[in-house]
Amino acid sequence: MSERFDAVDIIRTKRDGGRLLPEEIDWVVDAYTRGVVADEQMSALAMAILLKGMEREEIARWTAAMIASGERLDFSSLSRPTADKHSTGGVGDKITLPLAPLVAACGVAVPQLSGRGLGHTGGTLDKLESIAGWRAALSNEQMIAQLEDVGAVICAAGSGLAPADRKLYALRDVTGTVEAIPLIASSIMSKKIAEGTGSLVLDVKVGSGAFMKDVAQARELARTMVDLGTDAGVRTVALLTDMSTPLGLTVGNALEVRESVEVLAGGGPADVVELTVALAREMLAAAGRGDVDPADALADGRAMDAWRRMIAAQGGDPDAPLPTARESEQVLAPADGVLVGLDALAVGVAAWRLGAGRARKEDAVQFGAGIELHAKPGALVRAGEPLMTLFTDTPERFERARAALEGAVTIAPEGSRAPERPLLIDRVA
Repeated sequence: MSERFDAVDIIRTKRDGGRLLPEEIDWVVDAYTRGVVADEQMSALAMAILLKGMEREEIARWTAAMIASGERLDFSSLSRPTADKHSTGGVGDKITLPLAPLVAACGVAVPQLSGRGLGHTGGTLDKLESIAGWRAALSNEQMIAQLEDVGAVICAAGSGLAPADRKLYALRDVTGTVEAIPLIASSIMSKKIAEGTGSLVLDVKVGSGAFMKDVAQARELARTMVDLGTDAGVRTVALLTDMSTPLGLTVGNALEVRESVEVLAGGGPADVVELTVALAREMLAAAGRGDVDPADALADGRAMDAWRRMIAAQGGDPDAPLPTARESEQVLAPADGVLVGLDALAVGVAAWRLGAGRARKEDAVQFGAGIELHAKPGALVRAGEPLMTLFTDTPERFERARAALEGAVTIAPEGSRAPERPLLIDRVA
């Protein structure tokens, strides 16, 4: 069988700063998925895209081609509108856990396809798998039935959604092309559009613990993804949120589940509650339910009821005790003063080294491993008092975790103030 195009010609076009034709994009994505375009050729094209960029129409066509490589879900049979949320990942970012049942309790269905952690950022599925019996794998029919009955589902994406993206994502990871904004945006949005949600809210993290360290880059990514969603007929909005300090007071799988349940019970750390409610309001507004205040559903217990039903529907026991680590060590404040800095990346790496995350997709995680913070920036601390507690089943991990935390904590003299950085940085619609 002869092919319509030649991969080398397409690589040269982009290498020289040219614009790829729609039919060239359709072909190269399909041919790569079929194995006709080799990994080394797609690597070269990905690098050319990283260096030369893509126009809005090219990115939209690339995204559409990845969607076309697999199936599309259809939620039109549901009795309520749908809204989804995607986070670009951070440290202590457990927001999906309280957010999905909260929005469901307000009358909007949430089809949340999530992933596992890799490196210093945690994975939603890993967190939920710390609940006894809970399962991530659902068929499309099971997913739709649960959305109709419960209103929320958090599960693994099926292999049929955007298979071209799965193949390209793995290639980008080993070829130094992860940072290409057109490829990041199309990777995220191809899966979200194929998922079939009617509206989408994006949480784009900015700061040391985030993939995007720079606000301008994060805003460019948010703008690109919002445009892709809008062009595909999905009501899309993005919030830029701070990830210079960990979210909440826990980092690690079971630890973050516990904190999420505290939020659903009407408590929890102020920053987790603030972001959960802010994202819920955006999701409800995008789904046409802007007249509902999600804070009410947190206060009156409806969100907790939805959480319990969601967990039970996927085989989990919401009353089962969560795993706890066998060993713990405290990190003490070195001096009196005001905690003015707590680096999110360092905390994330330390939790990863304790066993809360994985270095390779095949690695297992320790559900009880992680870090509990006892102070956040702005707090007055005393020398010798605990700043955080480290948890792991394997105590030989403590040394490397402590090494990751060197320089992570900044304490200034009493009377100092922590730099003010709002949790919500910007909104892109």
